[in-house]
Amino acid sequence: MRKLILGMNVSLDGYTAAPGDDLGWSTPSDEWFQWWSDRVGATGLALYGRRLWEAMSSHWPTADQQPGATPAHIEYARRWRDMPKVVFSSTTRAVNWNTRLVTGDAVSEITRLKTEDGGPMDIGGATLAAAAMRAGLIDEYAMVTHPVVVGGGTPFFTALDNWVNLNLVETRAFPDGVLLTRYETRR
Repeated sequence: MRKLILGMNVSLDGYTAAPGDDLGWSTPSDEWFQWWSDRVGATGLALYGRRLWEAMSSHWPTADQQPGATPAHIEYARRWRDMPKVVFSSTTRAVNWNTRLVTGDAVSEITRLKTEDGGPMDIGGATLAAAAMRAGLIDEYAMVTHPVVVGGGTPFFTALDNWVNLNLVETRAFPDGVLLTRYETRR
């Protein structure tokens, strides 16, 4: 059975994006970027909502070919292209780069994917992650908290019907006051 992990950058006040989808507060240090790259390299299957897919697929497929691309960006771009991906969208018509499109019920498909053999699945995109959270499908939360208060925007957590009890499994400090906390869902 596959493990489903929600890993996101989050402001101290709990937002994944500031108003207007502003992500300028989450510029990565080299060490932090390497952590994300290693995560992508270890991911068996990435699950994306439409908006996150559009953002990622507009940059990473050719990021390694851009002038001034660093070795770390070249490595991440390669890992991202090679990583199997599923995009959940009712409006997207075509996907590329080792990706499959699902237009039906996301919760049902994620539930089915969890029963398969394979490496861990990462889920990203606020709407998709919120649906999986409400359905109790998230096995691990990896929050990369930045020392910034943005005051609003896209929340990391959605409204839930029941509490989710967690066990802390890792903490790690990165430069500039960025802190990773990983929690496993207590079942």
